[in-house]
Amino acid sequence: MTPIYQTSTYVQEGVGNHKGYEYSRTKNPTRSALESNIAALENCRFGACFGSGLAAIDCVIKMLNPGDEVISTGDLYGGTYRLFTTIFAKYGIKFHFVGMSDTSEIEASINTKTKLIWVETPTNPMMNIIDIEACSKIAKAHNILLAVDNTFATPYLQTPVDLGADIVMHSATKYLGGHSDVVMGILTTNNEAIAKEMYRIQNSSGAIAGPMDCFLVLRGIKTLHVRMERHCENGEKVAQFLAYHPKVDQVYWPGFVTHPNHEVAKKQMNGFGGMISFNLVGNKLEDAHQIVKNLKVFSLAESLGGVESLCGHPVTMTHASIPKEEREKSGVVDSLIRLSVGIEDADDLIEDLKNALK
Repeated sequence: MTPIYQTSTYVQEGVGNHKGYEYSRTKNPTRSALESNIAALENCRFGACFGSGLAAIDCVIKMLNPGDEVISTGDLYGGTYRLFTTIFAKYGIKFHFVGMSDTSEIEASINTKTKLIWVETPTNPMMNIIDIEACSKIAKAHNILLAVDNTFATPYLQTPVDLGADIVMHSATKYLGGHSDVVMGILTTNNEAIAKEMYRIQNSSGAIAGPMDCFLVLRGIKTLHVRMERHCENGEKVAQFLAYHPKVDQVYWPGFVTHPNHEVAKKQMNGFGGMISFNLVGNKLEDAHQIVKNLKVFSLAESLGGVESLCGHPVTMTHASIPKEEREKSGVVDSLIRLSVGIEDADDLIEDLKNALK
């Protein structure tokens, strides 16, 4: 097992002559092990760990300059939207939110100031699928960086650099850690110039991950493959159950052949994951609140990707920071419920949903 180097500083052999480590904000052996590990999983040469997923995203946007513009999906994690619109927008970076399921909308939003395309796929919480390879072709044609949030898929199901992405981001809090006991963000890249800037910002801003957290994520990654297989297996069973329930209006899961970009998901993913969203017939807020309250095996909580099943209500939880009119444009309506399907017995999960929907 990788040792936990619970140290802030390191003895040096002489002035200006250290043994590879001098101060743990800059570099720590446990963190270095995880950074190498996740880089390898993403088929990258460089990795950097941060104190949270948002800290990792913060690093990417700090690579830009005032006046630069970013194109992102309209269906975006609320925390990312908040970071973009309330923090970086006031420093002169402009953000365009478009529907990326049809990549022609990206092309239509590009101008000479566009420097970054920020992609989430599958998206949070609508499970839209964005064609990474198509985005890469557009980005390269215009000399624009492409960054992909790979949190929902993980490198077990999808490796964005193989599809042309320049930067891959993970909230390691979710599936990589896998046990809801750590908060962390990770960036990986194959581009040496990007990596140099990534490490400069990581060290200068100091939003690093601690050694104990790095140890926990290294431990979590050891079982990533078996967990993801079970998440996918359970996710399919739960999605099929919900699709035929009379009180459920629509189910959002990329494994359905009726999903608008199912063929893209089949092409770029090795499975469809354990994240599912659904809304209710009548679209009543109080109905959604009652159902999540009635659930017993699914726990009502923020976050996702742990071994335990979680449910959330995006409108009042993860996406509350997005204005109502913006939320509803992408389908985040009052009765929408998001499920992170865990690794428990699938029959127990279905029975729990059945009882709650009664």
